[in-house]
Amino acid sequence: MLLGPESLDLVPGAERMLEAERAGAYADRIAPELFDSLVEFHTGVCPTVGDAAAELRSLRRHAVFAARREQLRLGSAGTHPFSLFELQRVMTRDRYRSLIDELQYAGRRELIYGLHVHVGVDDPDRAIHIVNALRAHLCELVALSANSPFWRGAPTGYASCRHMIFSAFPRSGPPPEFASFAEYAAVIEQLVESGSIEDYTRTWWDVRPHPRFGTIEVRVMDAVTRVDDAIALTAYVQALAHHYAGAPTSRCHPVIAEENKWRAARYGLSATIATAGRRGPVPIRDAVQRTLEMIAPSASALGCEHELTGVERILRNGNGAARQIETFAATGDTRAVTRDIAARTPV
Repeated sequence: MLLGPESLDLVPGAERMLEAERAGAYADRIAPELFDSLVEFHTGVCPTVGDAAAELRSLRRHAVFAARREQLRLGSAGTHPFSLFELQRVMTRDRYRSLIDELQYAGRRELIYGLHVHVGVDDPDRAIHIVNALRAHLCELVALSANSPFWRGAPTGYASCRHMIFSAFPRSGPPPEFASFAEYAAVIEQLVESGSIEDYTRTWWDVRPHPRFGTIEVRVMDAVTRVDDAIALTAYVQALAHHYAGAPTSRCHPVIAEENKWRAARYGLSATIATAGRRGPVPIRDAVQRTLEMIAPSASALGCEHELTGVERILRNGNGAARQIETFAATGDTRAVTRDIAARTPV
């Protein structure tokens, strides 16, 4: 989020930052997004989570400097606590004009921010298998990353209201189950041929195959404020993908995946969920702990055990939503919440 240094409101500045970065060392690491009040920074392809962590820290430092040069501040969260989408300027790109033209109010309202993690997978059918498996873990990722309890200056009662906003998009939420990559490709081809979508990137599922990159893309997480949390979640995602690359999965019914995700968005780390093989409500914290035990061998094989310990820290200290709610309880002011986000974003 690009913030006014004093007002802390969203302000336009992405075009200026993109122009300033055009010939710089980070030119291929910055990209436009829907509105002129936000920018996307992304790493390159990293062989390990440790490499991604080092690049992400460098990117965040540079992003803070680049924003300051344009007399802006940065903030990272799933929503801006008080800014209004009606006041945001859409970027002058054909793809964004086309998106707004198609989605109308749902597109204009999409003032939300996410953390996306790509994991390279060397076989298309294996990628589909992993995507199917990760549906059962989407609720865990939502609860751990939840960082959007405020919308338009008011508390929403949700740990992550970003999910409620994005649910207005078509082809969003937990992905359907596909039996093979061939079935997935046939469905996408039918949608393209019918004129329903331009290409497969117009499927906005919480986790999806990304054939052009040869990855699975996990898109369900709120943008987190602290870099260390982003690194911990990256390790969690990569270890999950590694585990299911070589392991069978029990089917997670779409109704259960949807319900568990909603409960995680509503209650965050206080949520209880439904899990296969266990009767009664299961605390989502217990589900995360069981997942950590399950993926420990994969984390060891990948060399990301240290980064994965950050998930335990989130469980101990709380997610970003808890911090925002605590600040609001102490001040009664969403501007103070935004100030705290901006103060924590550079680290």
